[in-house]
Amino acid sequence: RGDFRGFMQGYVRDETLRFASGGSVQRGWQQTLERYQKRYNSPAKMGRLSFEDLEIRVLSGDWAEVFGRFVLKRDPSVGDATGLFTLLLAREGHDWRVLHDHTSSAEQK
Repeated sequence: RGDFRGFMQGYVRDETLRFASGGSVQRGWQQTLERYQKRYNSPAKMGRLSFEDLEIRVLSGDWAEVFGRFVLKRDPSVGDATGLFTLLLAREGHDWRVLHDHTSSAEQK
């Protein structure tokens, strides 16, 4: 839908958020939002995101790990993207939020 703020509701909304991808680290909710907005700044680049092969491990009552594959179907002019991710989730009240996101893209063919 192109709703970055809606997508980011699943992330911890403060400076403790860490997003690692492409050999760099982004810290903070606002900075991560701006990274997404800059990187996916058109409908062709945004595409349709889905997740596969999810493995969820509850580590304790307050922590969980999610491992899986992302699949981004995009306009042929941009090309599809896929890769792996690991998320560390922290419980905030009744909700789970991503505290750490480590995403790696597979090489394009």
